[in-house]
Amino acid sequence: MSSVDFASLGISAPVLKAVQQLGYEQPSPVQEASIPILLEGKNLLGTAQTGTGKTAAFALPFLSMLDEKQKTPQILVLTPTRELAIQVAEAFQSYAKHIKGFHVLPIYGGADIGGQLRGLKRGAQVVVGTPGRMLDHLRRRSLDLSNIKGLILDEADEMLRMGFIDDVETILAKTPPECQRALFSATMPPAIKRVADKYLGDAEVVSIQNKTKTVERIAQSHLMVKGHQKMDALTRILDVEQFDGMIIFVRTKSSTLEIAEKLEARGFSSAALNGDLTQTLRERTINRLKKGQLDIVVATDVAARGLDVERISHVINYDVPYDNESYVHRIGRTGRAGREGKAIMFVTQKEIRMLRSIEKSTRQPISSFNLPSNEEVSGQRIAQFKEQLVGMCKSTKLDKFHSLVKEVAAENDIDMVLLAAALAFEAQKERPLFPKMVAIDTPRASASDRNERKPRERSERPDRNERSERSDRSDRSQRPDRAPKPPRDKGPTVDGEGNEVAMVTYRIEVGRNDDVSPKNIVGAIANEAEIDAQFIGHIKLHDDYSTVDLPEGMPKELFDHLYKVRVCQKPLKISVDNGTAGEQRDAKPAYKGKRDKPAFNKEKPAFKGKPKAHRGSDSAPRKPSKRPASDRK
Repeated sequence: MSSVDFASLGISAPVLKAVQQLGYEQPSPVQEASIPILLEGKNLLGTAQTGTGKTAAFALPFLSMLDEKQKTPQILVLTPTRELAIQVAEAFQSYAKHIKGFHVLPIYGGADIGGQLRGLKRGAQVVVGTPGRMLDHLRRRSLDLSNIKGLILDEADEMLRMGFIDDVETILAKTPPECQRALFSATMPPAIKRVADKYLGDAEVVSIQNKTKTVERIAQSHLMVKGHQKMDALTRILDVEQFDGMIIFVRTKSSTLEIAEKLEARGFSSAALNGDLTQTLRERTINRLKKGQLDIVVATDVAARGLDVERISHVINYDVPYDNESYVHRIGRTGRAGREGKAIMFVTQKEIRMLRSIEKSTRQPISSFNLPSNEEVSGQRIAQFKEQLVGMCKSTKLDKFHSLVKEVAAENDIDMVLLAAALAFEAQKERPLFPKMVAIDTPRASASDRNERKPRERSERPDRNERSERSDRSDRSQRPDRAPKPPRDKGPTVDGEGNEVAMVTYRIEVGRNDDVSPKNIVGAIANEAEIDAQFIGHIKLHDDYSTVDLPEGMPKELFDHLYKVRVCQKPLKISVDNGTAGEQRDAKPAYKGKRDKPAFNKEKPAFKGKPKAHRGSDSAPRKPSKRPASDRK
């Protein structure tokens, strides 16, 4: 690991202060390589996997060069999905918290454009968004690119896969020629290389190779948990797991102190290990761990560098590491000298993408960890209590205490067993033998179910969005075609109020051969038609076309708009399916929907507004609502 720190990279004082307060101690390889290049004003072409710290690699230098007096957009960041746009915008906000008057605005499809228009009118130095909505604002002239000083394309290969590359080139062409540009991509397909050659010129190249390998002899698992429940989950694990020595990894120095104090208060022998400790204190803490005077060390990545203690049997990743290399370094602290080791990682819902990236780099799945139940915790505490009692009886001189107890029992006519029970009750108060544990929600990460499913054909990179019922349909659609089944009756979809909505099957002219997935189709229809996800029914993929069930009575203007919408660079050419599955339809068919059906006359219709002006979908599908069984088949 490098000894370079953020202060030596040359970022501005306000940005450096924010980074230090966030507890970042050392830049990741992509940050160390990229930040100096961008601070010199050069274009950059970066190849790095998800989870390597790319956001800070471009955010920190561009924020360091920000003109605080200029309120019009100075930095433009293009991302493939709304989730990533929000994530990047939040990162910019946290890094710029000491820059006066700073504003960042995320803009993406599927959100109220009115709020985005007001935000742009008020002024924002950084705009983060998806290509489709960016073009929408450019057409409205609500987004001014004339003073843009920096443009970043984040996850460019993903934008290519989703069919946005033409939109990206249109936006690039509208930026000033002197604008500094950076492109980050996990892979470098020919189309991305062509864009880089055309718009980035003689860019500096940064390539971070994936050096992580499978770590043998270490049992790896993850636990899905909410952030505020991590300490309760950790306590429960410590109660049940049989460990010798343990390292708990966190991201910040302040967290090492906070967690170590909480564990001490719960009766565990623990200490903090961070970069603020002097070398003498650091060595003293490690020696105590080696000698068994200390069982748990709560550490940051930098503080644990080079730590080699054979008795460490467990590593807990309390916080998911920022990059995959750090994960391997962390869990490598256990399983030393040929011994078995165990690594458990806490993962929140927002960190599923990072989990999948780590699985890809280590080339092995990280199984789901089952949180100990109340009964298991109670059973373990009782066993330890019994062992402690038996040990004291064998090793301690108890003559005086034996006489005292007999005296109390005789004077008060109390059975000796009852008196012993009272003493046991008093002794276990600080660590109850029959605890009433706090309920902890542990939603299952879909990444852990992958072994039970057929692998996706396009698995070069981890999925960006958490898998849902629609992704299950995607997996099923990848299977070889079976013998045709007799047509089934399409049961009506039920809206949020229990009302039935009749469905019609439509055909669209994109299919498996176009690398389309159900989530692409759902994203396009949900965003372009502003239709609630609950009204998008069964989707079936074929080689050169697909079918999708939508509410009966689609308005003609919406039908005409969807006909032109592009998914994976191809227009939908939507039409009412008439069963001619093998025919290619080049001519635009006549519209056959009905306009006066109840789905459009209710207070909450299925189709909720005017069609949007831009082409294609620039976001992932909305979170699905509960669907009837007929739509999940």
